[in-house]
Amino acid sequence: MIKSLYLRVVLTFLAVVVVSVSVAFPLATLFFRSLITSEFQDEMLTIGSQIVKLSEDMQVKQLDTFVTESNRFNENYIFTLFNEQGDPMTAVSLNKHGVPRISSSEVAYVLNGSVFKSLDYGLIKDPLGDMKVGIPLVLDEKTFALFIHPNLSETTRRQVQTAIITVLVIVLVVGSLLILVASRYLVNPLKKLTVATQRLARGNFNVHVAVKQKDELGQLADSFNHMAGELKQLEQMRQDFVSNVSHEFQTPLTSIRGFSKALRESEIDESERLRYLEIIERESDRLSRLSDNLLKLASLESEHHPFNPTTFDLDEQLRRIVVFYEPLWSEKQLDMDLSLPRVKISADADQLNQVWMNLIGNAVKFTPVGGHIFIKLVPLRDRVQIWVQDNGIGISEEDQGRIFERFYKVDQARQRDTGSGLGLAIVRKIIDLHQGTIEVRSEQGKGTQFLVTLPILTYTLKKS
Repeated sequence: MIKSLYLRVVLTFLAVVVVSVSVAFPLATLFFRSLITSEFQDEMLTIGSQIVKLSEDMQVKQLDTFVTESNRFNENYIFTLFNEQGDPMTAVSLNKHGVPRISSSEVAYVLNGSVFKSLDYGLIKDPLGDMKVGIPLVLDEKTFALFIHPNLSETTRRQVQTAIITVLVIVLVVGSLLILVASRYLVNPLKKLTVATQRLARGNFNVHVAVKQKDELGQLADSFNHMAGELKQLEQMRQDFVSNVSHEFQTPLTSIRGFSKALRESEIDESERLRYLEIIERESDRLSRLSDNLLKLASLESEHHPFNPTTFDLDEQLRRIVVFYEPLWSEKQLDMDLSLPRVKISADADQLNQVWMNLIGNAVKFTPVGGHIFIKLVPLRDRVQIWVQDNGIGISEEDQGRIFERFYKVDQARQRDTGSGLGLAIVRKIIDLHQGTIEVRSEQGKGTQFLVTLPILTYTLKKS
């Protein structure tokens, strides 16, 4: 089996050329047959008529001798004479099979006073074959049959054959050369794609296929370049993810390892020992939360994460979250303003509980002492809006477009206080699973507002 596309294209085109020539040549021959017949027959009839007229004018007594002498002086045609009984008066030439070129039926047809016309020739091997004409010749009230056919020598026939074959070979060679050039032009973009694909498979995502065509190959190259760009972006995200995970785990592990070594010192007093143990416990909890969040995000992005919609009171769920955080916002003396009319929604209650925990928890965390938090429900006809607004530190416009990315932290100077950077990524994924939307509006120093919009009915929703 031929594995090279270039070779297959070339061979296919060559086969097309050979078949086309093989079909076109006989069709063209048939098309011009009438023209060739007319020209040769007219010329032979003219010559035959001249011989008939000359023999009648001269009142030739020895007609067979006259025809024989005519053959001697004419190299292009052969004249054959038959008497009124149909017997040959001059030598009858034979074809290549050894059969007389003139049959008795043809002689009888001419002796009856009719003009005989014949065209019988091959396409290449014998271009003129047994073409002939026959005309009646009347002399002394006797009817004779005079036949004329071309007198082509074997050398001439071979020359004609050679000329025809040469034309066919030239057509085939020129066509093949053009096919070689055209095939290379067609296959080159595919070769570029193959090389680029091999580089991509080896992990080199900085590949670009430059194809100028606007046809299907050009579209394929554009799609490949787009795919390579997406894979490059995914690879960068993977590297960032590994780097961020390593960093997030390394920080608490370093603390745990350092304070664990410090606890081995015998000179540490009890208060210091308790403080070290408290730090180790806090860092352990931080590692646990980070692991839980990573597992939760991975589960949300998998195709098998459970999605169990139930009908529940959304306002009651939000109130429970506010009560859960009461020790924190009471300690900071925050003003908690709620506008929660009764709203029933069909959704996954556990997943949405995680959303409100993250949003309200962030609002409490980043709102200064004596600040204000406003939580509002706005029921619409087929959806519900949830507003979580604070007057805390706010988010810069540059950071607002990235806060839903994994491990992204707005306040890099306070990483230990801002969490792992996975909370809002989990929020976005859960809301996407519910076919909802989340928007953020914020201004530094003036606060942040999150707007979540969810469809009220989600029984038939499926994971995106």
